[in-house]
Amino acid sequence: MFGSNGPEKLNFEDDGSRFPSSGEEVPHLESSSSGRGFYEHNPLDFTENAVLKLLVSVHHFPMILCPISSRVFVLPSEGLVAESYLSAEHEDSISPGLPPLSTGVLSDADDVPPGVTLTANFLYHLAAKMDLKMEIFSLGDTSKTIGKILTDMSSLYDVGRRKRSAGLLLIDRTLDLLTPCCHGDSLVDRMFSSLPRRSRTTSQGKGSGILLKHGSSYLQRAPLDVQIPVAKMLNEEDSQIDNFRLIESVEAFLHGWNHGNNDSHMADLLNLSQNIHDKPHPSDIEILSGSFVSSESFRGTKFLEALLDMKTKDGALLVKKWLQETIRRENVILNMKSRPGQVTKSELLAMIKALARSQSSLLRNKGIIQLACATLSALEESNCAKWDAFISAEKILSVSLGETSQSLAAQICDLINKSALLGSHVNKGKMDTSKGILSLQDALLLMIVGYILAGENFPTSGSDGPFSWQEEHLLKEAVVDALLENPSVENLKLLDGIREELEANANKLKLKETAEEPSELDIDDFDDDQWGKWGEEEGDDDNRNEQVYDDVQLKLELRDRVDNYFKFLHKLSTLKIKNVPLRDGSLTVDGNFGEDTYMGKGLLYKLLTRVLGKYDLPGLEYHSSTVGRLFKSGFGRFGLGQAKPSLADQNVILVFVVGGINGVEVREAQEALSESGRPDIELIVGGTTFLTPDDMLDLLQGDFSYI
Repeated sequence: MFGSNGPEKLNFEDDGSRFPSSGEEVPHLESSSSGRGFYEHNPLDFTENAVLKLLVSVHHFPMILCPISSRVFVLPSEGLVAESYLSAEHEDSISPGLPPLSTGVLSDADDVPPGVTLTANFLYHLAAKMDLKMEIFSLGDTSKTIGKILTDMSSLYDVGRRKRSAGLLLIDRTLDLLTPCCHGDSLVDRMFSSLPRRSRTTSQGKGSGILLKHGSSYLQRAPLDVQIPVAKMLNEEDSQIDNFRLIESVEAFLHGWNHGNNDSHMADLLNLSQNIHDKPHPSDIEILSGSFVSSESFRGTKFLEALLDMKTKDGALLVKKWLQETIRRENVILNMKSRPGQVTKSELLAMIKALARSQSSLLRNKGIIQLACATLSALEESNCAKWDAFISAEKILSVSLGETSQSLAAQICDLINKSALLGSHVNKGKMDTSKGILSLQDALLLMIVGYILAGENFPTSGSDGPFSWQEEHLLKEAVVDALLENPSVENLKLLDGIREELEANANKLKLKETAEEPSELDIDDFDDDQWGKWGEEEGDDDNRNEQVYDDVQLKLELRDRVDNYFKFLHKLSTLKIKNVPLRDGSLTVDGNFGEDTYMGKGLLYKLLTRVLGKYDLPGLEYHSSTVGRLFKSGFGRFGLGQAKPSLADQNVILVFVVGGINGVEVREAQEALSESGRPDIELIVGGTTFLTPDDMLDLLQGDFSYI
C-alpha cells in the first residue's frame, strides 16, 4: 500500500539500511558532481548497473508508521513491531497476532510478550516525535499492560515540559472479533480484499533477526502493499508504453552529455542505446501497477482519505465524480451517457481509458486513475458477488438470533453442507467458481461468526458451548463430512499432517464414482477359469478389509481434530463472558443508548459514543503520569490532588487498537465523532495492522492460530 512499486528488498545493516534491487553487490559511484567519471571509465558496465541494479544507502529512516491518511495509520506490515507475538500460547490466548482474552489477570513483567513491549515503545516514541503529552486510557488486559509500560517509561522531565496534551485510548482487538470477521459496507475494505498483494520480500533473520522467546519463529502478516493492475484494466493498445521514445530521449541526453568525446566513445553510446533496448525492461503491468500511496502518486492521498469515510455505493459515486471533474479539467472529449446516482463498470473503464490515452495525462492523474482501477476491481462481478454473498449469509445468521439456538445451528449447518456440495461440483468441473459461490473455507469463517454471535445471545444453551449437545453433534458431523469431500481447503491448521491422506482418500472415492457401471452379466462369464480363482479372492478380501480399517482410522483421527477445533470455537463464544469489560453489557444496550443506536455497530463506535458523551465506561482504566502519581500519593493528603481527566476534554484523541483495524471501524469512528457535535476534536485512529476477513481467518484457524 505504501512505497515504491519496484521489487526492492530491505536488508537492514548496522551501518545503515540498504535497498538493493538484486542480490549482487553494486560498486559505488565515485564522489563527483555528476557521476561522469565513473561512466567514462566503463560505459558498458554502467549500462549493466543502470538497467539491472540499484543501490541506495539510508543512514536515517524515521518511518515508524504507515499513514493511510492524515488521521489513520498502521504499523509496517513486515516490521518487527507488527510481526512480534502479542500473546503466548495458554488457555486464554487465541492467536499470536491477537491479544489474549481480558480476564483481569495482567501478565508478569517477565512474561510480557515482545509485541506488547515493542508496541509500547513505538507509542512512546510516536508521542515524542509529535511533541505530545499523553493522557493514557486503556480497555483490555494487553492495553493495560502497554499503558503501564508507557507510564513507567515517562519521567519528570518528559511530563514537566510544555507539550500539547492529547488523549491516548488503547483497546484490545479481542474485545471485538466480530467486526473484522464480517464483511461490512466499506469500499476500502472491498479494495483490500479484492486486490493482489505484493509478495513478502524480507525474512526475519540476518538484519533484524531476533528470535522471539514466545515461539520458534515470528508472525507473518500479509503485506499491505496492494498491487493495482492499471495496465490490466486497459487494453493492450491503451496501456502500451512508447519504449522507442524513451530510448531516443536517453540516447540524445547521453550524446549531449559527452559531446566532446571521440568517435569510439560515441560508438559506445550507440551500443548503450542498443543494450537498453535489448535488456528486459519491467513489463507494462509493472510500470503501470501502483499502490494507493507512493512517491509518484502522492496526489491520490486526499482521494483515499475521503474514501475511508464512505460506504461502498457512496464511495463509488465519489470516484465517478472525481473522474468526471478530471476529464473536464484535462479537456478530454468522451462521448458517453451517464446515469446520475449509479456507477457501472463500463462507465468507470471508459473514463479511465480516456484519461490514460496520453502519457502526460496519465502521469498527472495517476493518483485518481489508480483509485478508480482499485474501485473497478472491487466492483468486478466475481469479487462483488462473493462479498454480497457473505453479507447475505451474515444477515441470515443475525436474523436467526431472534429465534432459538437451534435455528442458528441449523443455518450454520446448512451453510457447511451447501459449500461442501458446491465444492465437490467445482472439483468435478461441473460448476464455475466465479459466480459468488462460498467455499468451505468461507463457510468455516461464517461458522466462527455464528459461534461468536451465539455466545453473545445464547451463553447458557449448552454446558460447554452456546449450542446443545444435539445441535453441536450435527455441526461436527457436517464439518467432518465436508472435509472428507473437500480436503484441499486452504488455510486450515487442523488438517496439518493428514491432508495428503485425506486427499488420497477423496481421489479414491472420485475414481469409484466415475468408474463405469458393470455390464450386464453373461452366462459365458462363469467359465472354468473364473471358478478356479475363488481361492485368490480371499487375499483380495484381506486387502479390502485392511483398506477399510485405514479409512476408519483416518476418519477417527479427523473426528478428534474436529472435536479439538470445536473446543476452540467454544473459547471464541465466551468472549462476552470472559472479557471483563464486556460482562455488564454496557457496550450493547443501556438506558442512555437505544437498540437502534448500536444496531450493527462495532465496538469502536460504541466506545467513542460513550466517551465523547462523557458517560461512565466500566473497565476503562486511566494511567496516571509521574507527576499525577506524585500528587495522588504525596500532595493529595494536603488537598492538592488532581482530578481524573476525561478523554472527552482532550482536543486530540489517538485511538490505537492492539491487533489491528479495518475500514468499517475507521468510518464508524468518524461517524461517532460527527454525531458527538465536537468538531473541535482531532481524532486519529491507528492499529497494529489493517485487517481483512481473510486475515482474521488466517489468525483464527490458519497457521498462526492456537487451535
